[in-house]
Amino acid sequence: MKLLLRALVAGLMAGASPLQAQTPPTAQEVTAYTGLHAAAASGSTGEVDDALKEGADINARDPFGRTPLMVAVYRRDLAVAQALIAAGANVNALEHQSYDTLTIAAVQNDAEMLNLLIKSGGNTRAITSPYAGTALIAAAHLGNVDAVAALIAGRAPLDHVNRLGMTALIEAIVLGDGGARHQSVVSALIAAGADVNLANAQGTRPYALAVDKGFTAIAALLQQAGATP
Repeated sequence: MKLLLRALVAGLMAGASPLQAQTPPTAQEVTAYTGLHAAAASGSTGEVDDALKEGADINARDPFGRTPLMVAVYRRDLAVAQALIAAGANVNALEHQSYDTLTIAAVQNDAEMLNLLIKSGGNTRAITSPYAGTALIAAAHLGNVDAVAALIAGRAPLDHVNRLGMTALIEAIVLGDGGARHQSVVSALIAAGADVNLANAQGTRPYALAVDKGFTAIAALLQQAGATP
């Protein structure tokens, strides 16, 4: 297990793509859907209501473990998501790869959906993904500024360390492109109180990581916040 984690970290540090992340329903899966999954995929709140009146399981699972609410979140369908939540959908369910609705919305930078989910009991502290991360780490990695802001406002843990030994701040540096979006994410994390000197699994601190990547703007932000090499 330790060797696998070292290989994953080495690949990520070298700029390789992480292993398969979230898996939205394919067109073939959607075509095969029945009941509440089909209603959620249709985008019709009327069909959702009809399925529920017929006794459909609000938290039914498709073969991949996705709930109807997850289908709505993948579709960015706020109206259907609201209808499902109002009917009692589990906002914090995990599918087979341990992703929840918050992490799905975070990866899509869907702040409006995130705000709905958080307001409806979504757990911003939930440990998700095969990497034992959080929705905030996923959003920071991708430079999803709006999602990061929504999750910080929802009290997501700033310094959670995932299975790869990375925090949201470290992923924004190591897996980011150093551009405006990732600079904004770093700024938001710093302003929220993220630990700018918390090192990765190899003992390297964020400032040194930014310098190594050639991200001078991010390095400057970190230095101004008290980061040390």
